[in-house]
Amino acid sequence: MSIALFGTSADPPTYGHQAIVAWLAQRFDRVAVWAADNPFKSHRAPLDCRTAMLRVLIESIEPRPAHVQVCPDLSHPRTVVVLERARERWPHAQFSLVIGSDLVAQLPRWYRSADILQFAQLLVIPRPGYPLETAAIEHLADLGAKVQVADLSSPASSSTAYREAGDRNSIPPEIEAYIRGEQLYLWQNVG
Repeated sequence: MSIALFGTSADPPTYGHQAIVAWLAQRFDRVAVWAADNPFKSHRAPLDCRTAMLRVLIESIEPRPAHVQVCPDLSHPRTVVVLERARERWPHAQFSLVIGSDLVAQLPRWYRSADILQFAQLLVIPRPGYPLETAAIEHLADLGAKVQVADLSSPASSSTAYREAGDRNSIPPEIEAYIRGEQLYLWQNVG
């Protein structure tokens, strides 16, 4: 069984996240998604709200992919722990860890990066504004990584643009409704 592991800050989830999940659903036997507390980021919405928004996002995909699942029990600030949890849950699966192109150069500095590269293949999702650097991909390969680059052109949508300026073009209306209902993100309360 092939499983895509897609952890994301989802602060909030965007059309880009939705496109990635839909793309993964067409290529893997199972897609495990979770909201993560990235130790390199400051999160605005609580983890439970970001998890709920991921559920809303996945439910809004048409047709709804039954083999895509929000797995909050996988969430951990350390990716190696996520992979250990996934291996316990699905001991015979082949894993692809989904990362954005913005993280390729960082990954060798992650906690126990050698174990991460041993436990899972990397599936790199190109992100607008973060071109793939051949040297960074080659460095991962030199470290023993199996790297695949997704043939996906995701929309130029940004969680940051929504959080900081309220760019509604970045998020699906179902996510906007959740955000308003929970009164998340400070810019909404201004003026």
